Amino acid sequence: MITLYGYKKCSTCRNAEKNLESRGIQYTFVDITTTSPDADELKSIQKLAGVATTKLFNTSGVVYREQNIKEKIKAMNESELFALLASEGRLIKRPLVTDGVSATVGFSADTFSEVWK
Repeated sequence: MITLYGYKKCSTCRNAEKNLESRGIQYTFVDITTTSPDADELKSIQKLAGVATTKLFNTSGVVYREQNIKEKIKAMNESELFALLASEGRLIKRPLVTDGVSATVGFSADTFSEVWK
C-alpha cells in the first residue's frame, strides 16, 4: 500500500493526490504536520528516493526560515538531520510518497507517472 505524507492545505500535495486518483492508484494519506515519519522511516524514504538528506527539507517553509535551519544543518551529521526532520513535520518537503519499495520526495507529474503505476 502506498502512503502519502502530505498536508491538505498544500497545493502541491493536492496535485499529487489528484495525480494518483486520476490514475486509479489507491493510497493512504497521513498528515505530515500531525504525524510525521520517524527518523528510520525518513532514512528509508531518502535511500529509496535516491536523494541527499538535505533534499528532504522544505526550504520554502516558514519553520525552515524562522529557525534559520539553512545555517544550522551545515554543522549537523546525518543522524542529527534525521532527528530534526522527524521532530517537526513542517520541515519536511512534501509530499513524501512510499510503498516500502519505492519513494518520491516532492511532486513531479513525470516522476509520479514513472514511479507510481
